[in-house]
Amino acid sequence: MTETSMTSTTDATRPKMAGDTRARQAKLGLVGLALLLAGIFVVPIVVDDQFVYHIFITICIFAALSTAWNIVGGYAGQLSLGHAIFYGIGGYAGVILVNLGITPWIGMFAGAGIAVVAAVVISYPCFRLHGPFFALATIAFLEVFRVLALHFRELTGGATGLMIPLQIGWEWMVFRERLPALIIAFGMLLVCLGVAWAIRAHRLGFYLVATRERESAARAAGVGTVRVRLTAVAVSAALSAMVGTFHAMYLTYIEPAAMFSLQFSIQIAMFALIGGIGTVWGPLLGAVLLVPITEFARGALGAEAIGLHGFVYGVVLMLVVLFLPNGIMGVVHRFAGSRGDVSSTDQAGPVAATPRAAEKRPVGQEVMRVEGLQKHFGGLHVTNDVSFNLREGEILGLIGPNGAGKTTVFNMISGFLDADEGKVSVLSQDGQWQQPVTPGDFATLGVGRTFQIVQPFAAMTVEENIMVGAFHRHPHAGDAREAARETAHRMGLGHYLDNEASSLTIGGLKRLEVARVMAMEPRILLLDEVMAGINQTDVRRAIDLMLSIRDTGVSIIAIEHVMQAVMSLSDRVIVLNSGQIIAEGDPQDVVRDPQVIEAYLGKDFVHA
Repeated sequence: MTETSMTSTTDATRPKMAGDTRARQAKLGLVGLALLLAGIFVVPIVVDDQFVYHIFITICIFAALSTAWNIVGGYAGQLSLGHAIFYGIGGYAGVILVNLGITPWIGMFAGAGIAVVAAVVISYPCFRLHGPFFALATIAFLEVFRVLALHFRELTGGATGLMIPLQIGWEWMVFRERLPALIIAFGMLLVCLGVAWAIRAHRLGFYLVATRERESAARAAGVGTVRVRLTAVAVSAALSAMVGTFHAMYLTYIEPAAMFSLQFSIQIAMFALIGGIGTVWGPLLGAVLLVPITEFARGALGAEAIGLHGFVYGVVLMLVVLFLPNGIMGVVHRFAGSRGDVSSTDQAGPVAATPRAAEKRPVGQEVMRVEGLQKHFGGLHVTNDVSFNLREGEILGLIGPNGAGKTTVFNMISGFLDADEGKVSVLSQDGQWQQPVTPGDFATLGVGRTFQIVQPFAAMTVEENIMVGAFHRHPHAGDAREAARETAHRMGLGHYLDNEASSLTIGGLKRLEVARVMAMEPRILLLDEVMAGINQTDVRRAIDLMLSIRDTGVSIIAIEHVMQAVMSLSDRVIVLNSGQIIAEGDPQDVVRDPQVIEAYLGKDFVHA
């Protein structure tokens, strides 16, 4: 066997070996999780001590609440510190209905419904805020709900609170023994874990993480970022309210300061942070670690332990931040080797992409019309009557000096920026001209784009990054994964599927962004300086890749400063200067235009 054939065999078997390794790791992880859950349920039954029962019921409650919070705070990256709003709504709804003679099994769903409405009403305006401002807004709303609970004394009991009628039995969730309460708490934990796992494993979970990592890139991939975050908040609020109803019945007494507590909100977020924020099982591990420590300390020290749990949480959080920045799940992942590292040798060059077709397809009909685009930023006239068209299977080069308005034009023809005047029309699949508005509208019509500053979803693997694009055409995870793998091999990224995107070189990241867009199966591809910052060898490979994409009938508009690429790729070139088109036509003719030489290329280029 020759050296070439041996290399080919090794390359072909590597993805299969990686897949087998992933399957074994997943199986081991599920076995470990099953043993942990079995221990949570079985240990208190075996010990048969009321205090131990209480500890494990509390573990289930806090793990369930933290898992629900993690859907918003972890997956979506919205740091909600007012999540006790929904827990309190569930608790009060259940208790108020119990006092009216309605079982809490119905009350928990009523509370969940109210919590969903409250979550959507609160979160929609708050999503306009970012970073600490969103967290502060949720704290403010939490205080509003606490004050409302104090004000409506006839309904909530005010500062006095409400007692739960001691009606014993499953119908009322009140028991003399602890085992039934453990069964209910454990069942709720399983429901929350099941929902969290289902979300993360399916399209919604990928969209949430993509929105958290790079909202602009997610929108370009057709993700309705506001919609998916509202969905996450609604699901999280419903689960929190249902757990809140049961916890209220378990405590047999509620009052505003406890049910709408900032300390409680921070506490449930803390479990996720310590266990591993954004992971499915992290909140469970955080609760399993912290709850027994604090509860045993309280039991041992009694009144002397007031406030001790806060001290314990603070110490553990500091240790985690210092030594386990990714939480307990970070250690688990490292131990299991669930994510491979890319060696410097692997990063040296991409796998060969799909070879080009022997002949170029002829240029077809118009697929995009840009008419009279005008854009002002204050007194600055960024674009001035920019008009051009794009034909099927054509590569249109867009060049010009820095500050000429190229990226502004790109943002307007992809829905990221509204034009002051003018319009952009795209030919739909059914042959009708449409005027899309949002990035989602453009994506639906088959317009995909990259960004001048590469925007990978750094916390995802290469495969998951491409899947975000593939979900646009393939809603089911299995189909999207298959399409992503096919696209990765076509783009020369097949060997890096299991690597985190953050481990790739700049050239690899640019190929990854193109692959993510190509997985959307676009008809129009907008490339914003995809060859900037890469070496000459990768530039040549990138040119061949772009030409192979063009040969499949995809139309391309490319902003480029690498003149080798512009001259090799473009069927037609547009030169933009000070927001105006100063030249348009064949690349060879355009570069000889005196206006172009003066504005962009420099006088020495003609003699090069």
